[in-house]
Amino acid sequence: MSEKNPNSFLNFVAALFLMGFLVFVLIELQSILLPLFIALIISLVFMPLYRFLNSKKIPSAISIVIIILIIILVSNVASVFIFTSMNTFSSEFPKYEQKVIYIFDNITKTLNISESEVQTFSHNFNIKSLLAEGKLTATITNIFSGVTALMGNYILILFYIIFILSESNSIKRRISRAFSEEKKITVTNTLNDIFRGVKDYISGKTLLSLSQAVVIGLLLWICGVDFYFIWAFLFFITDFIPNVGSLIASILVAIVMYLQFDNFMTPTIILVVLIVIQNVKGNIIEPKIFGAKLDLSPLLLLFSLIFWGYVWGIMGMILSVPIMSMIKITFINIPATKPIGILMSNNADNVK
Repeated sequence: MSEKNPNSFLNFVAALFLMGFLVFVLIELQSILLPLFIALIISLVFMPLYRFLNSKKIPSAISIVIIILIIILVSNVASVFIFTSMNTFSSEFPKYEQKVIYIFDNITKTLNISESEVQTFSHNFNIKSLLAEGKLTATITNIFSGVTALMGNYILILFYIIFILSESNSIKRRISRAFSEEKKITVTNTLNDIFRGVKDYISGKTLLSLSQAVVIGLLLWICGVDFYFIWAFLFFITDFIPNVGSLIASILVAIVMYLQFDNFMTPTIILVVLIVIQNVKGNIIEPKIFGAKLDLSPLLLLFSLIFWGYVWGIMGMILSVPIMSMIKITFINIPATKPIGILMSNNADNVK
């Protein structure tokens, strides 16, 4: 016992030091690692198209050029719409400021609040600060700036994608030559499971989130909601943030709708329809498509959301699920770390 306890304590201290060093590296190398993870995920999304083009005897170089052109086209079109909508959104703040002041005046008259109390409350409750500089705008701006900040690493991400796609065809051949037969099977199975699991999640989640965003955007456009494109894109982005993403988007669009419309019923009906759409997708469609493919513990998802949000901000929260999925699949395929992979799962019976 006297020999075992010191060793256990040293292992515990070493593990804490290693975790702290890892967090430090992730934060300090964010400008390099975050674009790499994004490029990896984008590459996984376009990998089926890349392999399809290769199967049609199109050279790998030309296939990569086609995919890069598609990415550039889609990202630039989306950027134009986003920046245009955000500029319009900012220019409309005076209208919402006047609406809040009007509502505030009606409430004070209805409740017979004295003028001195109104002045005290108005001094502490800065309408312009609340809307233009406060939590509402800060939340929306942080979400969009976290995404649009990637434009600074746009070229780096494209280079990463080119190298990842070009390497994908030869990686199996190199593994077969680099490892023994037993290790080759383990490494190949691990890479295949990571590729299949993350690809299925990213491609499926992207398609579902995009479909939901289109439906929500059309609904808001038909109902005459201002900045419908911003809200549709916000629902698309935040849908990748587990548990709280769609809730944040719903709250933000609800606040603006209640300020925009002169009646209470219209925004309430729209909000109910939005909640129904999200619940149908999240509780009915997604489980049927994904099933137990990811099978991550809800508690793990919560902690990973907090951790990756702290390390990489909004983009870290968006990437938290695919990152933890890759880690879990890797742990399960390595005998020494398989118990940790099982603990990361929501249903241990699904682990083989």
